[in-house]
Amino acid sequence: MDALTFQGKCAVAFQRVPTPQLKEPTDAIVCIELCGLCGSDLHPYHCREQGLDAGTVMGHEFVGRVVQAGAAVQRFLPGDRVMSPFTACCGACFYCRRGLTARCERSQLFGWVEGGAGLHGAQAQYVRVPMADGTLAHLPADVSDEEGLLLGDIFSTGYFCAENAGIAALAAAAGGTAAGDGAVADGDARGPVVAVVGCGPVGCLAVLAARELGAARVLAIDSVPGRLELAQRFGAEPINREQQDPLAAVRAATGGRGADAVLEVVGSPSALRAAYDLVRPGGTISSAGCHTEPSFPFSPVDLYNKNVTLKSGRCSARHYMSKLLPLVQSKKYDVADVISHRLPLSEGVEAYRLFDGRAPGCTKVVMRPWSEAAAADGVEA
Repeated sequence: MDALTFQGKCAVAFQRVPTPQLKEPTDAIVCIELCGLCGSDLHPYHCREQGLDAGTVMGHEFVGRVVQAGAAVQRFLPGDRVMSPFTACCGACFYCRRGLTARCERSQLFGWVEGGAGLHGAQAQYVRVPMADGTLAHLPADVSDEEGLLLGDIFSTGYFCAENAGIAALAAAAGGTAAGDGAVADGDARGPVVAVVGCGPVGCLAVLAARELGAARVLAIDSVPGRLELAQRFGAEPINREQQDPLAAVRAATGGRGADAVLEVVGSPSALRAAYDLVRPGGTISSAGCHTEPSFPFSPVDLYNKNVTLKSGRCSARHYMSKLLPLVQSKKYDVADVISHRLPLSEGVEAYRLFDGRAPGCTKVVMRPWSEAAAADGVEA
């Protein structure tokens, strides 16, 4: 099959690799109809963590159709249209039963093979899905491939980040107005004021989630005009950090206090430090960015002296997929507006170059592994 594989630091290749096979009776093989390029794919791409094995199939965002189901798979049959979270999960352990599917006792991350062990990814024509009954979800006919792919990772992650910040509780305590209404002129909004650090695709969907959960105002901070424009379309007030001081802007919007909650979705020390500076005393920082540094850019004393709550962690995407599916089906929001580039998988090497280089207008890249003719025939190209 065709796939994008890791070849070393900042190097991927489009090449033929063996098609995955069932290994366990709980596995399924999915023919991928759409896969995505995620910001967290850039961590192994840059070898920011321990490196992947050369030849690892990259990627963890996908939708497709089941083509094989192991003998123990009960919920899915060949031909079923499915979506998947970025980590496989059993659906039955202590953590899965509590909605913390990201910490499943048997969790595996798609696109991570190290020392010969792990799970190949989804930037390919086929993928093996372990624990298919717990991992996969049916993709209804009224949900597009793009919407299903976003549910499996970045929409769930953006919503998780906003929910983790306690925005709904803050809105209820303030007796706030419905999401999307304005704020009082003196900076005392009728509901929480939320700052979002980073306006990539996760940040833009975090903006949407914050509004949905009851934020009165959402201030979105970035330096890329196109991303700020997209955040504004999702309901944010854009702050270009190269043209104005974000701290001054946030304080001006909050009577000098700082944001009630800050959503950090970048995964860099400077972004997390900015979140600390922007949050008001007694506020909450919700960090969904993937951090690989060995220490925080602030100290425990800093948190103590400001009475700040810091929440972090990997999104339990399988849990949020089910939770957010009705919202996507309602068509209240055009979540697929975050997608800027739709390419064939054969152009995946260039896709990585564009995405990594933050090319103008590049926010979210999705790729189709099959030619239109091959997809129509249902056979491998």
